[in-house]
Amino acid sequence: MTADYASLPLVDPAGESGLLAVGRKQYLLRLLVRRELTARYSGSFLGLLWSYFNPLTQLFIYWFVMGKIMGMAGKTEQFAIHVFVGLIAVHFFTETFNAGTRSIMRNKAFVKKMALPLEMFPVSTVLVSLLNAGPALLLLVVICLFNGWQPDLVGVAAFALATLIMVTVGTGVALMLSVANVLWRDTGQLVGILTNFIRFSVPMMYPFTRVTGSIPDYLEYYLANPIADVVLLLQRAFWVGTTSDPGRISESHFPDNLMTHGLIALAAGVVLLVIGQVVFSRLERRVPERV
Repeated sequence: MTADYASLPLVDPAGESGLLAVGRKQYLLRLLVRRELTARYSGSFLGLLWSYFNPLTQLFIYWFVMGKIMGMAGKTEQFAIHVFVGLIAVHFFTETFNAGTRSIMRNKAFVKKMALPLEMFPVSTVLVSLLNAGPALLLLVVICLFNGWQPDLVGVAAFALATLIMVTVGTGVALMLSVANVLWRDTGQLVGILTNFIRFSVPMMYPFTRVTGSIPDYLEYYLANPIADVVLLLQRAFWVGTTSDPGRISESHFPDNLMTHGLIALAAGVVLLVIGQVVFSRLERRVPERV
């Protein structure tokens, strides 16, 4: 009887696979992350400085168009910071979903020639997105400090919770999308369309009070979106402290039990991560023959 080797998954010869195997091979993970960052800024005169200019450019566009032309700046205190906080979260998720979808196909040379956990590729895109969010976060902190912001315990907890949601949701979705894109090439096009809706599905260009006033009956469905919860948590961590009355803003511009909603979103992120790993494990054996 002849074995059909083409249908076998390309995994570590020691038998390790899955996210735990990725954690044990951190040197490979660091290599992939460094390779991606180097390729992104290779041949660029300004190099890493572009990671500071890009978020500032987006901030200016939103502030000018939405704030000045459409008059949102007069309705939302510290509108620029309000938008910037949302931009960081939105950019992380759009970059993670798009790069995660293409991660295996972009590294098909490694897939064909090296035996390693295939989860390594979508996980590396999540880490790259986190690193790319660092400069924007640093700019946000500096801007907030100039506007009187001081960190508080609730804000620190909100930031930590938002980060955990970003990692779990981003990794879980990237795992599913990466393997789906190998089997069904239309996945990338679909993801590109879906990510266009992310920036409008979170309270970034508009305050959360517009949601409570416009669609109060659908508020729980809105908050079921973990990306919206991330934006609200980050706004609680940074934007609130720059306003003239943080206490009033905390009570009137956020849903009741914001931290509880965040914990529910984190639980959903963990479930997504488990589902993503299960889906990936079941489909990865078909990857080598399709790349």
